[in-house]
Amino acid sequence: MSNAIICELCPKGCSIRPGQSGECRIRVNVDGHLLAVTYGHPCSVHVDPMEKKPMFHFLPGTAILSIATVGCNLHCKNCQNWEISQCAPETVAANEFLPRDIPKLARENNCLSVAYTYTDPTVYYEYALDSCIAVREAGLRNVLVTAAYINIPPWEKLCRYVDGAKIDLKSMSDQFYRDVCQATLKPVLDACVMAKSMGVRVEPTNLVIPTLNDSDDDFRKLAKWIAENLGKDTPLHFSRFFPNYQMRNLPPTPPETLDRALEISQAEGLEFVYIGNISRPDAENTFCPKCKKLLIERRGFAVLQNLLQNGKCPACQREIPGVWQ
Repeated sequence: MSNAIICELCPKGCSIRPGQSGECRIRVNVDGHLLAVTYGHPCSVHVDPMEKKPMFHFLPGTAILSIATVGCNLHCKNCQNWEISQCAPETVAANEFLPRDIPKLARENNCLSVAYTYTDPTVYYEYALDSCIAVREAGLRNVLVTAAYINIPPWEKLCRYVDGAKIDLKSMSDQFYRDVCQATLKPVLDACVMAKSMGVRVEPTNLVIPTLNDSDDDFRKLAKWIAENLGKDTPLHFSRFFPNYQMRNLPPTPPETLDRALEISQAEGLEFVYIGNISRPDAENTFCPKCKKLLIERRGFAVLQNLLQNGKCPACQREIPGVWQ
């Protein structure tokens, strides 16, 4: 295609003609150069509790500065932030906020870390990368909240400056990714393994959608893959689905389905399994996998008590993986 540029950021490899954008809507061919037009212009800047990400083994109980620009390279039918993820940048209000401004704002709001979240930081890649570098140089930490649908070379470069990642592992079915997200599974799995190998604290989240990824086999495949590729001590979050966007025909996830996901994952050997978007006794608490002592008690987005001592269980001295201080 004449004068088109191939975007090499994600597996979609969009061929972008002059004046046009890729599927993410924000990477545009401008005079023969590929530009991310939302650079330095986030549409959302908020202070959130860490538990909202959710990240449970990463600075629990602390505030995290959360930023996002418009755009996403996935088109999930159930997206909860579709108003900004699936819109063109010219349709959403944004303010200038450069990478050098981010550490200062984080400190002013007593945040020890910054999250790149709400849409997907992989598409506003250059902005996320430069911001991560500025935040790291300021002595703060970086967290990605992402579907991790990205090619390995740019992902590896970004992960050098990332401390934690909440990665949406939507299903172990490639067909699910194609039908629901207009994406594929393998790049996500590869990104999870790469991040883990580089020392990033990875916490996968699986949104449990009735009839689509909620069978015993679905849960077993997911837990087994995590245990074998990321480690049995990797925190796994199961999240309750609610009807949204283009998927309003399905009911909310039954509580007993989430209980089943928890039980199956624990049976497969996972040591830290959590249930979110629902109130279930102990579902969000952290227990010592060795002596079963309560270590961190949570309710909603609040940490009620944290009994860890130097990252260890005070009763049996089992080291609990995570970033605790």
